[in-house]
Amino acid sequence: MLCKNIYNNSKSVVSNKRGLYYKTIGSMVVNNSTVGLPSHPYHIVDQSPWPIALSCVLLSLTISAVLSFHGYVMGDLFILCSFILLIWGMSLWFKDIIIEASYLGAHTDKVQKGISLGVVLFIVSEVFFFLSIFWAYFHSSLAPAIEIGSEWPPKGIEPVDASEVPTANTTILLSSGSSVTVAHHSLVDQLIDWANNGAVATVIMALFFTLLQVMEYFGVSYTITDSVYGSAFYMGTGFHGLHVIIGTVFLLVGALRVYTYQVTNTHHVGVESGILYWHFVDVVWLFLFGAVYFWGGQGKGE
Repeated sequence: MLCKNIYNNSKSVVSNKRGLYYKTIGSMVVNNSTVGLPSHPYHIVDQSPWPIALSCVLLSLTISAVLSFHGYVMGDLFILCSFILLIWGMSLWFKDIIIEASYLGAHTDKVQKGISLGVVLFIVSEVFFFLSIFWAYFHSSLAPAIEIGSEWPPKGIEPVDASEVPTANTTILLSSGSSVTVAHHSLVDQLIDWANNGAVATVIMALFFTLLQVMEYFGVSYTITDSVYGSAFYMGTGFHGLHVIIGTVFLLVGALRVYTYQVTNTHHVGVESGILYWHFVDVVWLFLFGAVYFWGGQGKGE
């Protein structure tokens, strides 16, 4: 099909397919149709159903978790369905962003800087979220109330042995942080094979971490309703596990984009954002391991 790029400097305002108007330096004729060329480096995002749709899915996930915690018969099934909808919705949202970045050329340098700043601010908000969980944990553990026997862990609670599954998970997560760093530097240095290997290794280790965390939950003798210890334990490790799952999806999308040559050594803000998020997950786990598993499990709790 014949495609000609004809710039008409006499035109200053043209209309695009969404009915919006841009001040342009000209126009481009593609298949006998005129498309506006914006004179600014910013991306005017199309209307998308995914923010409101995923908000509803997250609300469903929260309600399902509450039902499951209270022992409702269908609670676990609702959680599974919510997780499936969450991953499905994230995949569709990722698809739209990939099309904008790799095929429409919407992610200019200005847009990439804005995305990077947005990811950093999002991670800062996540830091304060986990800070509230640690605050509750240390508030209850440094001065145990008389209602829980004035000791930590409370009587009747047998804490998880930090030298078993938690230590294995720490090794896996730190190793995944190293492999994803190798993948990042390899991508910058245009060593695509090393970048692919590092990305795949990171995703595999992330899946192993989640599997071990689930196995640990099945072996724990207390629930989220067993005093403040159980609540703080499952809130901290459970929400961290949720972030690991989301980060795994993030890394998997980045790995697929590296494998299919959709990114370059200078244009990979999506992959870089996923790596930054994963390092945040690593750091949070180190604090969880040190505070909840190692220090918090020193008492006998018999």
